[in-house]
Amino acid sequence: MNASAARNLPALLLGLREEEFSGTVRVTGTPGGTIHLRAGLVGAMETPGAPTATSALLTSGRIGDEAWLAACAAQRDPDLLGERLVADGLVGAAELEVICTAAVFDAAFAMSLGAPGSWELSAPEPTLGIRPGVEPRQLTDETTRRIALLSRVWGPPGELARARPTPGTGVVEGPLSGRHEDVLNQVNGRRTARDIAFALGRGLYAVMLDLIRMETLGLLRWGTPTAPGGRPSTAPRVTPGRTSATGPPPVPSRTEPLPRRKPRGGERGG
Repeated sequence: MNASAARNLPALLLGLREEEFSGTVRVTGTPGGTIHLRAGLVGAMETPGAPTATSALLTSGRIGDEAWLAACAAQRDPDLLGERLVADGLVGAAELEVICTAAVFDAAFAMSLGAPGSWELSAPEPTLGIRPGVEPRQLTDETTRRIALLSRVWGPPGELARARPTPGTGVVEGPLSGRHEDVLNQVNGRRTARDIAFALGRGLYAVMLDLIRMETLGLLRWGTPTAPGGRPSTAPRVTPGRTSATGPPPVPSRTEPLPRRKPRGGERGG
């Protein structure tokens, strides 16, 4: 399809789905990202705003560094790396599908919190992703639902993404869950929800929900958000000390879940 004819990114993805387009959509903006399509289905998304499936597997310790590098060396095609991980017994097929699917939805949500951008289409690129993929309409609907929920229980999700929580003075009777304790240990007044998500290898949306819950318990309070469009937080994409993996990787307002298009001369149709 003619990329310049789409009024926004959701419309573009729906059009590409109808045409069963296979390729890559590069979206500019903050944070921007890359969308991998196979026959019009979203197989993977990568964005600086949220951890990828690779990050979820490595940072969480689900797969060790040495085992990961060995799998990458044995299977250099990222499109087939998932099969290698399963064949080597490093992760179950169902678990890998859940992790990859969750990463797609989380990336779409993270991209929705940034400024609008333009896009361009290019040839397919190999990536660790889901087969066959996620329907674009399902992706947009879920992103809209997440934004609506956060807006209802906290406020503008974009502001929540920029806030830097500090430890609170509340005391909880009984032990915290391990998940909440891990998040709370990352709260120091400097890290954003994105920083915490990358540090733990967990989804941005899930971390935001945990932060909201811990605020209600008095375990944290909110710092002053950085200005929209300001310098992004600087959490590393890979936990310090880890080897950055090659091969496998990684919508703007509350009413528009994906960026609107800004015409650019370099765009081309699919």
